[in-house]
Amino acid sequence: MVYFVRTASERDVGQVRTLLADTFHATYDPFYGALQVQRMIDGWNSPAAIRARILKRGGEFLVADDGKDIGGMGYAAMYPKMAKTAMLHQLYVKPSCQGEGIGRDIFAELETCFPDAEIMRVEVALQNVRALSFYERLGFSEVDRMEEWGAPNSGLPAIILEKRLLAH
Repeated sequence: MVYFVRTASERDVGQVRTLLADTFHATYDPFYGALQVQRMIDGWNSPAAIRARILKRGGEFLVADDGKDIGGMGYAAMYPKMAKTAMLHQLYVKPSCQGEGIGRDIFAELETCFPDAEIMRVEVALQNVRALSFYERLGFSEVDRMEEWGAPNSGLPAIILEKRLLAH
C-alpha cells in the first residue's frame, strides 16, 4: 500500500483510536499488562482526547492514509515549558504497517511544521527498545530520564530524547 501523509480531521477520530488501541496493546502489553495498557488507552486516547488534539491550535496532527485505511499517526506541538522546543507527543504506526517507512514519513513532515523550534523532544517508555532505536536512527539522542512517564504515579519510567532541527 502507498500511504500519503496529511493533516488529520475529526472524521479520522475512530480510525485513529483503533490504530492507537491496537498499537498500544501490541507495544506495551508485554511490559505493563493488558489491563494497565487499556487504562492508558482509555485515559490518553479517548475519542474526546483525540478530537481535542486534532482541533488544538498550534499543534500538528498528521495521519498516513491510503484512501481506505490509516496506517500511522503523529502529533506534535510547541512545548510551553521550554523555549524553541517542539514536543512529539505521539508517533504510532499500526503493527501490520511497521517497517514500511510510515513513521519516518510522518516524522519528516512533523519536523518541518514548527519554524520557531530549534529542538524536537520526545519521551519514550524505557522498555520500548524498538522505538528508542527508531528515534536514534532519526537523529535523536538521550538527554534525560524520568521515573513517571505519561501521568503522575504511573510507575512507567521513560527516556527523554532530543533532536536539533535542521532549519537551525
